[in-house]
Amino acid sequence: MDWYLTVFEVIDMRSFSNLWYWIGLAVLWSSASHWVLGVPYDLIQRARRSGGQAVEDLQDIVRINCNRILFIAEVSGLIVAWTGTMVFTLMFMVGFWYGNQFAQAVFLMLFPMSLVGLLSIWTARRIAAEGGAGGRDAPGIPAARLFARLRLHRTLTQVVGMVSIFVTAMWGMAQNMATGGVGGPFG
Repeated sequence: MDWYLTVFEVIDMRSFSNLWYWIGLAVLWSSASHWVLGVPYDLIQRARRSGGQAVEDLQDIVRINCNRILFIAEVSGLIVAWTGTMVFTLMFMVGFWYGNQFAQAVFLMLFPMSLVGLLSIWTARRIAAEGGAGGRDAPGIPAARLFARLRLHRTLTQVVGMVSIFVTAMWGMAQNMATGGVGGPFG
């Protein structure tokens, strides 16, 4: 059982003092703000700058992703909502009621991402209600309005991310101070 203790000494299981947790949190929110409704943001910028075929490509991929998001929400939305509520309640209780830092860390990463998921459904519904993203055969909403919708979605995702990172950092610092600082070889 000595290897078991060695692993837990090398990998600090107190999540908020673990560098890998903070790297994972940064990558999570960086990816979330880069992929707007499943579309890379550089594709949106290229379409806005150059127009033409890039706008048609953007409209096609937005139409496909919006249809996909709405299909998933309609077909399995209730099951996903029920399962997510159950998992978040379990993580919240284990993490904050019983004091398990790992459950706290996972909750503080995944719960705000569920808000981004709801935001994605809302944005996809708004785009679909305004005539869809268009494409080759259907006119859809004007490109300028589509750019505005995608920019608003990205901005709101970044706001959720900033608030989430701030709350997680404050909670993590409080947990690190309460448990005696950073563990590992330097603590």
